[in-house]
Amino acid sequence: MPINKILVVDDSPTERHVLVELLTRKGYQVLTAESGEEGIEKAKSEQPDLVLMDVVMPGLNGYQATRTLTTRDDATKHIPVIVCTSKGQETDKIWGLRQGAQDYMVKPINPEELLAKIAAL
Repeated sequence: MPINKILVVDDSPTERHVLVELLTRKGYQVLTAESGEEGIEKAKSEQPDLVLMDVVMPGLNGYQATRTLTTRDDATKHIPVIVCTSKGQETDKIWGLRQGAQDYMVKPINPEELLAKIAAL
């Protein structure tokens, strides 16, 4: 399935801006959400082809939001999630993948690596 529409979920305006700039330059349609709760709502209503999910956010964190999207909601189970976070420990990565994430990247995000992961989906 080609990836066209990407939802970026991150509470940092700077991180959202960087990812939006990178992805729109590459021709993707990009939506944003500032929290896990907003990310879940937008994923349900917009049905993106991919979600890029931060972990450390107020309220519902990225692990909880990823688990909700990938395992608990039939409307969003098919949407792949790539966790993009500053949490770089191996245990963090394992936990993120256990929540249903397709992949896990540590910030600062390498643009070429991210684009390659998106292309491989």
